[in-house]
Amino acid sequence: MAKVAFIGLGVMGYPMAGHLKAKGGHDVTVWNRTGAKAEKWAGEHGGAKADTPREAASGCDFVFMCVGNDDDVRSVVYGEDGVLAGLETGATLIDNTTASAELARELDAAAREKGVKFIDAPVSGGQAGAENGALTVMCGGEEADFEAAQPVIEAYAKMVGLMGPAGSGQLTKMMNQICIAGLVQGLSEAIAFGQKSGLDIEKVVSVISKGAAGSWQMENRHKTMNEGHYDHGFAVEWMRKDLGICLAEARRNGAKLPVTALVDQFYADVEAMGGKRWDTSSLLALLNRN
Repeated sequence: MAKVAFIGLGVMGYPMAGHLKAKGGHDVTVWNRTGAKAEKWAGEHGGAKADTPREAASGCDFVFMCVGNDDDVRSVVYGEDGVLAGLETGATLIDNTTASAELARELDAAAREKGVKFIDAPVSGGQAGAENGALTVMCGGEEADFEAAQPVIEAYAKMVGLMGPAGSGQLTKMMNQICIAGLVQGLSEAIAFGQKSGLDIEKVVSVISKGAAGSWQMENRHKTMNEGHYDHGFAVEWMRKDLGICLAEARRNGAKLPVTALVDQFYADVEAMGGKRWDTSSLLALLNRN
C-alpha cells in the first residue's frame, strides 16, 4: 500500500482515484477545484480530501493529476499551494492529463530540480474505460521510475507501457487521437453512404467489422451513430483540444497532418451545430445535416 494523492476529479479522475483506493488498496487523498466533489468522493470511497494541492501531495509516495489542459496543470503544480511545494524528495508525480509534450518536459525538469520523479501518463479509453478500470496508459519517463509506478497505475488500467523519455507518453497519445480522428470520419462517411443506399447498417456492420475495416469505433459506436444518438462518450470539445495539441506539435516537428486538420475543422462545424458536448461520433450528424 502506498500513500497516494489524486488531483482533479472530473469524469476520468473521479473513477480513477476510486480504483486506486478500492482495487489498489492505497491510502488516497483527493483534491478538486470544486471542493464539494472531493468531499463526495471521500464519502463514497473512504479516502481523505485536502484543501489545496500542496496539502494533498504532502507526505505522498505518488501524486496523480488529471485536469483539463496545460494551463490547468501549471495552476495545480506551481506556487506555494501547488503540488511541487508539497512533494518530498523521492516522490513520483504522474500526470494523466492529455497535454503537450513540451509541458511534460518542463514538468520533468521542475520535478527533478526538487529531487522528485516525473512520468507523463495520458490515458485512452474514455469515461467507460475509467469507470471499468480498463484504461490504456502511455507513459514517458525514466525506466526505473516507471517500473516503480507501474503496479500503482495498474489499478485503473488494462495496459500500461513506457514509450520513452519524458514527453513520449504525450506524443503517443497524439498518435492515438490522430488515428481516431481519421477512423471516425471514415466510419461516418461509410454509414452515411449505407443509409443513402438503403442498406441495413446493422447487417452490414456485422459483416465488415469482422474484416480489415473493423475497429473499436465501428464495434462500439455504429449503433448509436445509426440511431442518431450522441449524448454520451468523449466530447467533441475535448477532441478539438487534443487535435489542437497534435497540430501544434506537428508545426514544431514538421509532420504533415492534412486529414487531422480537416477533421478538426469538421468538428468545429459540429460545435457550431450545438454539438460541443456530443460524442466524437457526431461527425455523422454533420454529414446528415439538411
